[in-house]
Amino acid sequence: MSYNSTRVESAEGKRRFREEIGRFLEDFKVGDIYEHRPGRTISEADNTWFTLLTMNNHPLHFDFEYAKGSEFKKPLVNSCLTLSIVAGMSVSDVSQKAVANLGWTDIKLSSPVFIGDTIYAESEVLDKRESRSRPNQGIVSVRTIGTKSDGDVFMSFDRSILIPKRGHGIEN
Repeated sequence: MSYNSTRVESAEGKRRFREEIGRFLEDFKVGDIYEHRPGRTISEADNTWFTLLTMNNHPLHFDFEYAKGSEFKKPLVNSCLTLSIVAGMSVSDVSQKAVANLGWTDIKLSSPVFIGDTIYAESEVLDKRESRSRPNQGIVSVRTIGTKSDGDVFMSFDRSILIPKRGHGIEN
């Protein structure tokens, strides 16, 4: 993760620093790979709550008896949950300072995820360019992959993000 700190002047003159997370457009380099940590172990509650919250009533996600009859023999973690977690893992490195997500493409689900699996993510910078219509911003494209603790890739997707240049982000 890209953690920096900025000195913040206090009224009392004390040394004070504010943590900054994320990157500005100038910080991205094509070919760089960001390993997103920490990982996340998926619990039964995560899977059940997310599945029911999103109104996905497929029993393969929360009915153990039903799942025994499937080729997997146990419930699958809802793929929209794993997509959300993997995308979330990438925020502090890739889009913490973003103006907007511009889109996700080529989402691939290559392997099942089960309750108890620990997942990790990493993103590779594919492209970076200045915006043609917004002189203080640019577009960064990344490919993010999700892996299980055994190294098995279970997901990948490409994402484009509108990122401000240094000095043009939201500062608070």
